[in-house]
Amino acid sequence: RKKGTWVLLQNCHLYKTFMPELEKMCEELEEPSMTHKDFRLFLTSMPAAYFPVPVLQNGIKLTTEPPKGLRANVIRSFLPMSDEQLNDSAKPKEWRRLQFGLKFFHAVIQERRKFGPLGWNIRYEFNDSDLETSTTITHNMLELDGAIPWDTLLFVIGHINYGG
Repeated sequence: RKKGTWVLLQNCHLYKTFMPELEKMCEELEEPSMTHKDFRLFLTSMPAAYFPVPVLQNGIKLTTEPPKGLRANVIRSFLPMSDEQLNDSAKPKEWRRLQFGLKFFHAVIQERRKFGPLGWNIRYEFNDSDLETSTTITHNMLELDGAIPWDTLLFVIGHINYGG
């Protein structure tokens, strides 16, 4: 903070016991003589009731919302991928098809949230990390020699990553 560097603290919601200390640190940042003018503190968090209100009030908040509609969701999922990534597999044809299937499945789940608790036992905010994890697992499984381990993919992605 004295040198004008940038700091990123990710997933603050996972560290509940740190919240009082974070609040104190942010209060100290308000002292202009102790903080370099180029210093920036970035925090990422899911919504949490225990997140310090003064930190929220004194900061600029950005949110990301999934796009509206199934088509927009699928397109958004493909945007970060390059053509090289879509062809980077020992089994490129299967890899591309599985990528579409994963992204379509993720988009359906994102859209499904509109209907609230109907059909869901527990509300869970599926996010891009679920899709990224499933993509990585799929890629790793396709790189194995031999047949595609469909049962393993179904279990790991369907039952573990997306919760059954």
